[in-house]
Amino acid sequence: MRSKVPMFLLWLSLSLFLPILVVAQSNDVTAEAINQANLRAATDVNAELLGQITVGTRYPVIGQSQFFPWLLLGDPVTRSPLGWVFRDLVTVNGNLSLVIFTEQTVVPGQVPPTLAPTSTPAPADAPNPLPTPTELAVTPAPSTGVTGLVTAEINIRYGPGVDYPRIGVGRAGDVFDIVSRHTQFPWVQIRYPSAPNGVGWVATDLLTIDGNLLNLPSISQLTFDLPTLTPTASVIQQVNVAGATSVPLSPAFAALGDKLWGMMLQAGFQPETSTLGGLFLMNLTTGEAITFGNDVAFSGMSLSKIAILAALYDKFDAPLSLDAAIEVANMMICSENSASNALLARLGDGDMVQGAAYVTDFLRRLGLQNMYLVAPYRITEQATPAPVTAPTTQVDQSRAQPDYSNQLTVDDMGQLLAGMYQCAVQNTGPLLNFSEPRFTTGECRQMLDVMSINNLSQPLMMSAGVPDGTRVAHKHGYINDTHGNAGIVFTPGGDYALVTALHAPTWLDFQISFPLIMDMSRETFNYLNPATPQETNRDVFIVPVEECQVATNPIIDELTSINFAG
Repeated sequence: MRSKVPMFLLWLSLSLFLPILVVAQSNDVTAEAINQANLRAATDVNAELLGQITVGTRYPVIGQSQFFPWLLLGDPVTRSPLGWVFRDLVTVNGNLSLVIFTEQTVVPGQVPPTLAPTSTPAPADAPNPLPTPTELAVTPAPSTGVTGLVTAEINIRYGPGVDYPRIGVGRAGDVFDIVSRHTQFPWVQIRYPSAPNGVGWVATDLLTIDGNLLNLPSISQLTFDLPTLTPTASVIQQVNVAGATSVPLSPAFAALGDKLWGMMLQAGFQPETSTLGGLFLMNLTTGEAITFGNDVAFSGMSLSKIAILAALYDKFDAPLSLDAAIEVANMMICSENSASNALLARLGDGDMVQGAAYVTDFLRRLGLQNMYLVAPYRITEQATPAPVTAPTTQVDQSRAQPDYSNQLTVDDMGQLLAGMYQCAVQNTGPLLNFSEPRFTTGECRQMLDVMSINNLSQPLMMSAGVPDGTRVAHKHGYINDTHGNAGIVFTPGGDYALVTALHAPTWLDFQISFPLIMDMSRETFNYLNPATPQETNRDVFIVPVEECQVATNPIIDELTSINFAG
């Protein structure tokens, strides 16, 4: 019936020569909270909370969304907008077909001109009198006197059980008002304004409770008629990559980004929790690029060795000496920290800390402000960190508990990879545009060549998600709580750059992180190669460091060859 409403109102306005707005504001449609309900600034559970309404009072419905199940409630006297309420949380009295469609955002204290107040009084014979404006609960309800203290990160759920969806997270130190208890399950209901109905549920043993739960109202029902939750909004952002023409996202590429975002959520990496992740993806053929989680600093792990490699070519001209070539191969192929530190010493003229500072300065000259290295790699867990001060960046440097001396964002690492590809394949980009040109196309190709032998070309992380024989120039990294992969995949249907970083407190399970990285790489490969999709991931093989030998690898001849032209 909704499709007929605009025509009905148009006919009525033409017949009676009255504005549609007056008709809409003269209706007798009201809404009353079933229990209690939040009023928000827009038709979204994440929109600004403006107040609450409770059972026992009715409010005029002055608008409705044409696209979402939300109603706009008005002031009982002036009928000016008070806020949006989710349709399932209220009982509607009257004919909603008389209510206009609008998507107006409510600004506190401001009356939108399209919904100007009218002096038309509320009907005096209403069966349940409308409240005065002062009766609207625009401030949080008073405390029940019983509270719950959170001592470690916990989930807040939509109902009393782990089968109900999570609607939020409580962090150590948070204190919640407890409003009721369940008689059948060891769960309590807390006041949680971010929920569609203003409350959430927490298992009792996850809280340190202050007060007597027996003094609170009890709930014994086993089923709950709850409004449908709005799906977690995608946080995909378009990226403008330095040195590349800005390209609008095609619907298909944007859909791929949404799919990868959904895979991240499905694997348990939720942005509002301490188990989180980030991703950068660029179609190197079209220039389309997306990112999410780029506002969080992750430990750089061995992924930062890509920056060391690039800084080395920034400072020294090819070809490399035999010793330097072996160190590069050991760093990029075998991921040896001792080789990485030896190269830092070369960059710092014998001082590894100064070498790390050179790497950071190189990144800054590229415009990468949130990625840095300020100390050499620790060879053993007992090694004393170098006495250096870590810089403050423009992103969150606490949520993913990053290493103080070695940090990156997926966005900055993705930009670095894109610059290396532009230099090596397209003969353009920021690496070739320094004020003092220090890179050549051949040098950039050498960097990608040595990265293509990562782990002796055995399938690992992103390379395990693509067909055997696919060239993947990448670097992996993993420590106890953070795993990552960054690289470029060359495919018949187009090349792509992919960076992933995943974090969980204390320990991240390889059986969760590795398959996710493989799956995301495979989905991207299949997007670019729909006629020859890769159906399954390949078996992962990790070469033990003690078995990784590079002295006789052909890459050494390439790195030391004066005749190498790329």
